[in-house]
Amino acid sequence: MQRADAVDDVVAAFRRGDPVLVHDAADREGETDLVYPAEAVTPAALARLRNDAGGLVCVALSDAVCRAFDLPFIQDVLDHPASDDHDLRYDERSSFSLTVNHRETFTGITDEDRARTIVELGRAAADPTSVAFAEEFRAPGHVHLLRAAPDLLVDREGHTELGIALAAEAGRAPAVVVCEMLDDETGAALPPADARAYAARHGLQYVEGAALLDRLA
Repeated sequence: MQRADAVDDVVAAFRRGDPVLVHDAADREGETDLVYPAEAVTPAALARLRNDAGGLVCVALSDAVCRAFDLPFIQDVLDHPASDDHDLRYDERSSFSLTVNHRETFTGITDEDRARTIVELGRAAADPTSVAFAEEFRAPGHVHLLRAAPDLLVDREGHTELGIALAAEAGRAPAVVVCEMLDDETGAALPPADARAYAARHGLQYVEGAALLDRLA
């Protein structure tokens, strides 16, 4: 049972720039993501995302930011048969957009390079009208971008929307890192009980998506 004040604790932690753990729902992906404000990511945070989470490191951006930067849903612009009949069992569509590197990175894959790209995405999202996106970032790259639904949790209840709604509540820029937590023994999604135990060991906040929906939708 989620504590009544859990959302307050999660919002406060996110406002400070701390990572939090968010479980979407058992009847959706059934995954817990480690979620950071993009602007707060460091190379050490990238190491934690790689080693402790283990899923795909993505940056979710609000729909408004994506429109400002002309970032598409990748499914809409791919011209290849593999993009046809893109049926998902857990949702109506994928949130994936482009993959990018900041232009001042080298290969783009190191912890330092990815942290640089992510922090610069956070800064750009905070004031998109001041950024010429193609001058700052190149594609393809090593950071996967996700485009949130226009009306967030009213439209979709994925980690992309949960993260952006959390950022808005915490007064952070509409750019968040999401990365699935995987179980080292099974290779499957980390069970919620284990995710809660990880949060407790590391002094982090854990929240169920349903609690965020009740508060933020």
